[in-house]
Amino acid sequence: MRTFIALELPTRFADDTSALAHRLEAVVKGRFLPREARHLTLAFLGEVPEADVPAAAEALEAACKGSPRIPLRTAGLGTFGHESDTTLWLGIDRSSELERLAARVRQELAARGLSFDGKPFKPHVTLARRACVPRRSLPPLPFPLADQAETATLFKSALRSDGAVYEPLSSVRLGG
Repeated sequence: MRTFIALELPTRFADDTSALAHRLEAVVKGRFLPREARHLTLAFLGEVPEADVPAAAEALEAACKGSPRIPLRTAGLGTFGHESDTTLWLGIDRSSELERLAARVRQELAARGLSFDGKPFKPHVTLARRACVPRRSLPPLPFPLADQAETATLFKSALRSDGAVYEPLSSVRLGG
């Protein structure tokens, strides 16, 4: 089962991110993710046996214990990949709360012997895949207003021809 742990976007921030993505769709070719598929990944576990899901949920619970809500402030747009076939994302500022939670999630996963993608943490929300971003300047964009993430979730990811579908397996409320 393909899994990851992520912060869910609060409603207003998700709405604002959708408005940004809609504006970008007018000038960027690519496969834009639907609103419900947007999140901020803390750790990508990849394929895990179903028997390891409870341990991953325990790791999430332990990592989030005592964690405050996580500030979400945008940090511009960025890309991963090649110029004509890239992933377009919205950057998120590296707050100490966000960095601490991502590190704790990874520590708790490792403490339970669960593997995850060890790439350095890059806080972002994916907007589009297989994108071709024009070289010219982008129009003025409505970036999301600052907000706070209140929920961290262990998701199951099912890959389909029209994109991934995410199913929550376990969630934890942040900030008491």
